[in-house]
Amino acid sequence: MSAADRRQLRRQFRQQRRALSHGQRRRAAARFGRALDSALPHRPIRHVALYLANDGELDLLPALRHQRFRATSTYLPFLDPIYRGRLRFRLWQPHHAMRANGYGIDEPAIPRRGRALWALDVIVLPAVAFDEAGFRLGMGGGYYDRTLADLTRRPRRPVLVAAGYDFQKVKEGVIPVAPWDHRVDLTVTAGSG
Repeated sequence: MSAADRRQLRRQFRQQRRALSHGQRRRAAARFGRALDSALPHRPIRHVALYLANDGELDLLPALRHQRFRATSTYLPFLDPIYRGRLRFRLWQPHHAMRANGYGIDEPAIPRRGRALWALDVIVLPAVAFDEAGFRLGMGGGYYDRTLADLTRRPRRPVLVAAGYDFQKVKEGVIPVAPWDHRVDLTVTAGSG
């Protein structure tokens, strides 16, 4: 599949995602915590990295109110120019100051305590679409793929979860897979109705 095909697929799913009503997004966000809890292995989870919703993405913040995630430390990605196109993760709480990065996405403004990628328990990744085999189509910047490449040399790694609405999960083979793509362990959806 060509780069133009990947762009078209991104455009299609982003339009569908942005077309959801506020109510549909809110209901899906409210269901996500329960869906994530059911999908994750039953072991202690203390450190969770997630993203802040942008461009119609599924809002993950209501999931933090779920009983299993109330005592976890939450980390958000930030673009660190020192790490050349890779993400780092900073501790975050709702009262922390935020700033928009070069893409207009909020990230922690003050360099609070971070956590090494391999020391996180779960990373919930954004996706434009993802398939049954665990491959995801991101926005095309490659930040998560470059970041996840660092995990290949580690014996311990977090559970990788792609999150989205039901329509974002497609059959295997629909998502074009590139050599640098990293498979996630779980795909979790929360409906869109």
